[in-house]
Amino acid sequence: MKRIFSDYAYGPGPRNNCWWDETIATPIWPEQSGELQVDVAVIGGGFTGLSAALHLAEAGASVALLEAESPAWGASGRNGGFCCLGGSKLSAQAMRRKYGTQATATYEAGEEAAVALVADLLTKHGIQADTHSKGETRLAHGPRALKAMAREAAALKAAGEEVEFLQRHQLADAGLNGEFHGALTTPVGFGLNPRKYLFGLAQAAKDAGAQLFQNSPALRIESPGNLLLVTTPKGAVRSNQVIIATNGYSSDDLPHWLSARYMPTQSTAMVTRPLSEAELQAQGWFSDQMAYDSRNMLHYFRLMPDRRFLFGMRGGLIASPRNEAAIRRKLRADFESLFPKWSEVETTHCWSGMVSLSRDLVPFVGAIPDHPGLFAGLCYHGNGVAMGSYAGRLLADLTLGKTPDLPYSKVMQQLQKFPFGAARRLVMPPAYALLGMIDRLSA
Repeated sequence: MKRIFSDYAYGPGPRNNCWWDETIATPIWPEQSGELQVDVAVIGGGFTGLSAALHLAEAGASVALLEAESPAWGASGRNGGFCCLGGSKLSAQAMRRKYGTQATATYEAGEEAAVALVADLLTKHGIQADTHSKGETRLAHGPRALKAMAREAAALKAAGEEVEFLQRHQLADAGLNGEFHGALTTPVGFGLNPRKYLFGLAQAAKDAGAQLFQNSPALRIESPGNLLLVTTPKGAVRSNQVIIATNGYSSDDLPHWLSARYMPTQSTAMVTRPLSEAELQAQGWFSDQMAYDSRNMLHYFRLMPDRRFLFGMRGGLIASPRNEAAIRRKLRADFESLFPKWSEVETTHCWSGMVSLSRDLVPFVGAIPDHPGLFAGLCYHGNGVAMGSYAGRLLADLTLGKTPDLPYSKVMQQLQKFPFGAARRLVMPPAYALLGMIDRLSA
């Protein structure tokens, strides 16, 4: 495999002490061995891959899903559990300038459809995933950010959107008190346990007839004849189509087209012990809303149903034991800065994982150009619960030769290369520095 972080980033170190591992037992899938022929092979067992496998199997297609590690090992099993609008880091204004009004409107409709899809899957398959929150709340990180948020809220209300805007003095009564200056709540989205959701998808896919394999990395994709051939350590899968669903854990040579077309970057999260009612009241945070602040280098956080508090942020630029320890210390310091009344509340779990960015700051979902039968879905910019599930649904339709019946914008149908190829991570330190400076100026 050709990956651009150190081996440590793809090993057990960053995910060590992940809270979600404590909440539900890991299913055991068989390892792929021998020769197998199916309609569609899916590479990657996260939200995208399992959603694709489920929808393909329900449509009557034969499916084999190949997970390189154990179930939920990657980003889908260790993220923050925010099922919300998102997937793009491009502003609506910039998207309209680049892609046009109609394509942008279709993309925005797709973001809402993605959240609705997850809600429907939870209900249809009876998945108990500890859901909470009515939409999501963004918190202004400074006075300037508050003024911009007030203008945004006024524009959204004028357009008929159902949003709620709170000034700083109203935050404590709403249970949203911290080092923030205001809040804007959008009524779309909810929080969940990502591991419980993922395993619910897996069971539904298996019940529908999909074959799921663990410890079965795809080593090569070839086209020796009419069928595509995916080689694994102990066997091979032949199929008419192949879906690449590896996101931040992708390899630059699987296929070679993918080289330099995605940017993996780390995100780090922690969970506290359960908070008492007295501790919640002392800080003034007792809301069940999932929330994040208005920084570009944002923090995301939520009080979970068991009253543990989850807090996360963008991770380090280098992956090593030393740097992992440093980013975990930084995460804890930021937590105490934003929620000072909880400075003595212990962190019980902390971990890191990979998200993936695209050069155009929008997801990619579609056919891989000049590679008949190959499809991919990736680059969700840290919002993979909804957008990854949605991408899997779209990819299922596309591999079956169907026009998706959910919004499918041209915004999502191209994936440009980053500069510097395998050394493309060189652009990240100056990018992070610039975003940090903008955050300070916009406070």
